Order: sequence, then structure tokens, then C-alpha cells
Amino acid sequence: MKLAQRVSSIQPSATLALSAKAKALKTQGIEVIDFGLGEPDFDTPDEIKNAAIEALRAGFTKYTAPGGIDELKAAIVEKFRRDNNLQYEKNQVVVSCGAKHSLYNLAQVLFERGDEVLIPAPYWVSYPDQVRLNDAMPVFIETREEDHFLLTRDLLAARITPRTKALILNSPSNPTGSAYTQKQLEELVDVILEKRLIVISDEIYEPFVYDGFKHVSFAAIHPELKNRTIVVNGVSKSYAMTGWRIGYAAGPRDVITAIETVQSQSTSNPTSIAQKAAVAALRGGSRFTEMMVAEFDQRRRYIVKRLNEMPGVSCLMPRGAFYAFPNVMALMNRRWKDRAFKSVNDLADYFLEEARIAVVAGDAFGAPGHLRISYATALPLIEKGMDRMAEAIKKLKETH
Repeated sequence: MKLAQRVSSIQPSATLALSAKAKALKTQGIEVIDFGLGEPDFDTPDEIKNAAIEALRAGFTKYTAPGGIDELKAAIVEKFRRDNNLQYEKNQVVVSCGAKHSLYNLAQVLFERGDEVLIPAPYWVSYPDQVRLNDAMPVFIETREEDHFLLTRDLLAARITPRTKALILNSPSNPTGSAYTQKQLEELVDVILEKRLIVISDEIYEPFVYDGFKHVSFAAIHPELKNRTIVVNGVSKSYAMTGWRIGYAAGPRDVITAIETVQSQSTSNPTSIAQKAAVAALRGGSRFTEMMVAEFDQRRRYIVKRLNEMPGVSCLMPRGAFYAFPNVMALMNRRWKDRAFKSVNDLADYFLEEARIAVVAGDAFGAPGHLRISYATALPLIEKGMDRMAEAIKKLKETH
């Protein structure tokens, strides 16, 4: 059967593919420590579960409005006002089946053939393919490790062409853990406004910041930016609700209305009971989130310290999210028995086969030479995994 050409231009999600490989080994009785998926290891709080149970018992199991129930939109509006100093009306908010769905819907309503979309690299694996699936062209902006992988004004200005339509920003970042200060965001404003770029600001890791760092929403930086920015967020990470599939976007009314129209012809509404659970999360789950952040901070410090103690590995301290992003280029000149490493993908396979730890090669994120290691797993498992990784590195021999 002949498939549509657009399918040939994309790849399966590298993070989900790795997770599947790790799970396959586990089903064979092999213990694998999985550092691959970006998923909090905590359970969804009981009060959020109870809100869903109450919705079930009340028979709230029918279709809702395609773009989400009013109660949830009101809770999202409250969240933006409370946490981000952003004022939206309910008709400027749309609820989707996860933040990933929100991002895809945005690509559907904003991009078309001939458009260029700027994506700073390293980037989350799905940004480029979502752009390609909607016939536009992803244009990568290589950031520098010495700048903590942050986009600068000069790097941005250098890649803009007459075809440039939008910029995708992700802060805090998956995969690097980098995050922009208000001053660093302000440096981008003039270029964005002068070139009339649309900004998609992916802020799904908003609460996961450390060392007193304060997250600033890009739409709140400058009055004119709010009309050119769509903010994407969700409850998956903040409240350990990845499987509940509730994300949302806020922005100009015409964009949000278009998303609701597309959604009405594709998925229809997000799950009714999950929407009720999301209301409970947004209105009462902050203590749980603070607990997670404190625990992740402890893990972050430990894992970065251990990585930097390993020969051939260097790792910046992430400001946010829950990923370490070590540089392992120095290990590329080593070998295992008669096997040389041609890429970091080979090294990741080695760690899975020899050390029984699952890590994602940076190639999938536009950063060859790095690994993404999620520390959203219990500290005893992190300790065990780092021991295994250190031992596996000791087994490698220099290539002459």
C-alpha cells in the first residue's frame, strides 16, 4: 500500500523507541534502569484521582466541548494570572489531549508549505517532525554548550529569512535542562517584533527550576509579545499526570478558535473525567509539585556530580526540567573489545547491553556527542545506574 509522502519524512520518537527496547528486556527478566522517558516517577495525588472518581460517579462521561470544559478553562486562566502575570479570557484557551497534542494542533493551524520554523538545537525530538508533518521546513539554530545551550539575539537574527514564520522556544528545556532568565528573553524581543515572528513557547517544565531560579513566561516579557505568542503547558509533568493526557494552549483568539475547529474534526474533546482531574490539580496541587521539585533537586545534584567524576564525561548543572545532558564526545575514541563506537547511538546501545541502563543518544535532539539522562527516577536507582555506567566506562579501551 502506498503511504503518503509526509510519513517518509519523519522518524518514530527516539525516547519512546528506547523505552520500548528497555521494556522488552524487562519482560525477559533482565533488570534495566530506565533513564529514558521524561515521566515523573511519583503517583498522581489522591485528591486529583478522587476528582476523577467523583466525575465518574456523577456520570460525567459524555462528550464535552471540543476545546475543553469551561471549568477547566477558568482554572487555566486563574493559573496564568496567579503564576505568570498573564491575563487571558476563556476564549483564548484551548484544552487538548496533552501538550504534545497542543503543539501539533498549533503546527496544523499556523504552518504550511514554504514556511520556515526556527528551532534552537538541542531540541525536543517531536518539534521538527511536527513541522514537517504540516509541510513546513524546520530550520535549526545551533546553540553553544558554553552558553548553556541558550539562544542569543545574534544567533536568532542570523537565521531569519523572508520565509521565517515562527520560533519554537522551550524553557526549561528538554533535553538540556537550560532555562532563560528574564534578561535573556528580553534580548530576543526586538528581533522577534521587528521580523513579526510568531513564538510558540513550550513551558511544560515550568515549575521544575532550581537554585532560586524563577521561571518567566515569554508572553509576559513585553506587551506586544502576548499577541504574537502562544503559550503551551499542561498537567502531565507538574502533577505526575502523564497518562491523563491534558495539555493546553493560550494565545490570540483567532489561533485558539482555529485549534478548536481542527480538534473538533480530529480528536474531539479531551477525556471528560481527566478534565475534571485537571481542575483539581490546577486549583490545589501546588504542595505536591513543590515536593517533587525538592526531590528532583537532590537527584539533580547527585547525578551531575557522579557524571562529572567519570572519565571522558562532562555535564553542565541544569537550571530546570529533570534531565542531565552530559557531553560524552571524549568516549568516541574508545572501544569495547573489537567494537568501535561510530556514534553516540552506539554508545547508548553499549550502555543498554553491557550496563543495563537506558539512556537516549543526543542525535535525536540535534546534539550528537551528548546523552540525555532523566533523573525522574528514585535516588537508589540513580545511584545503582551511575555505578553501572561508571563501571561500563572503565571497561572501554583507547582506540589507537
